[in-house]
Amino acid sequence: MAKSQQTFNKSEKEKKRLKKREEKRKKMEARKLDKQENGAKGIEFAYVDHNGQLTDTPPDPSQKIKVKAKSIEISVPKSVAVEVDPIRKGNVSFFDSSKGFGFIIDTETQEKHFTHVSGLIDSIVENDKVTFELEKGMRGMNAVRVKKV
Repeated sequence: MAKSQQTFNKSEKEKKRLKKREEKRKKMEARKLDKQENGAKGIEFAYVDHNGQLTDTPPDPSQKIKVKAKSIEISVPKSVAVEVDPIRKGNVSFFDSSKGFGFIIDTETQEKHFTHVSGLIDSIVENDKVTFELEKGMRGMNAVRVKKV
């Protein structure tokens, strides 16, 4: 004889689903009855007063403020361009020539930047003073065009 495909878990889920459907139907009927007894109210309004607060009463027209369309700015104000020297100075803190990568510490900001052998102009070793430029890489800023000083 074959076993029934209906397990305890499936029957419990089915009971919950049917119970939820029945509750939903009862709520809908209760709303219909309430609407018939009290009548349809329609859409209630919400007003915004002169301070930007929501109220149920219309705002006082004497407190209305007129704003000229030209005075409204939709963009971010232009910032003053600060000219930064793209060539930075630093010290090589680590470089593995067999693997072809290393790290350079910027002397001004003390930040550590990754460098790859493909971004080198001169060959470098640890504790060398170098100049470099920064370029956006996959994991952050990379030191490129690295030269010995």
